[in-house]
Amino acid sequence: MKKIINTPNAPAPIGPYNQAVLSGNTLYISGQIPINPATGELVAGDIQKETKQSMENLKAILTEAGMTFEHVIKASIFIKDMHQFAQINEVYGTYFNAETAPARETVEVANLPKFVNVEISMIAVK
Repeated sequence: MKKIINTPNAPAPIGPYNQAVLSGNTLYISGQIPINPATGELVAGDIQKETKQSMENLKAILTEAGMTFEHVIKASIFIKDMHQFAQINEVYGTYFNAETAPARETVEVANLPKFVNVEISMIAVK
């Protein structure tokens, strides 16, 4: 059985998918890009601000599902420029306790939806 998780506090999906799907105790969160859900506008021009917006979108979805970043067991980060990894990592790291941080991969890609610089997806377990 699966439960669809959607919140107006994160950007609406831009395709045939949902913000997240809860299956049992596991939450699968779709990739979040730096769209401000209040305005629908992209946050652009500063990779740290872009990363923060993506993380805030993930936080809103986790909250809607009754979870926090402490429940995250896996994260996937897709970036356009690996030279920005340190700046992205600096912001990302503020959302986790280093001792309980999730598993993660970071992958450089040619392009992302809406040609943003960063997209982050997560899996969480309650």
